[in-house]
Amino acid sequence: MNQFLLVDGYNVINAWPHLKEVGKVNLEEARDALVQELVDYKHYTGYSVIVVFDAHYVKGSDVKRFFTKGVEVVFTKEHQTADSYIEKKVEELMKDRKNSVMVATSDWAEQQVVLGSGAIRISARELKIELDKIIKKIHKKAAASKQIRSTIEDRIGKDIVEKLEKWRRNQ
Repeated sequence: MNQFLLVDGYNVINAWPHLKEVGKVNLEEARDALVQELVDYKHYTGYSVIVVFDAHYVKGSDVKRFFTKGVEVVFTKEHQTADSYIEKKVEELMKDRKNSVMVATSDWAEQQVVLGSGAIRISARELKIELDKIIKKIHKKAAASKQIRSTIEDRIGKDIVEKLEKWRRNQ
């Protein structure tokens, strides 16, 4: 089964206090921080992640798509909201019965449309909770692997260690 997570970028930025504060000063930095967090999510879960940002007020803009460390980042075209882009993308993805689609947004109306299309909805708050759990698991796993470090002495017999030490001293 192919699993997709579509994220309403600005909706999530405005729902996550740490990103909202950054966004007040530098919106580009807030977008980059969100995308980086979603990279961690993608690599841990294996989901295909698409984050969508509104650019419908940008005159003459066309849809811009690019990838950052495996996460697809989309800026909508002029007069197209992230909601409408996400709705079309959900319909497109749901045509293939092998796909499972989850949409992250706290917009109630968008959640209803998503559910009506057969996708799963997750609020921005729920996504943050899930992401925090994933980050804790990653840190725990990294800490455990640091503790498991072993030396060559741990992997070979004591008699061989003594022979190697004796040989080293004679050199």
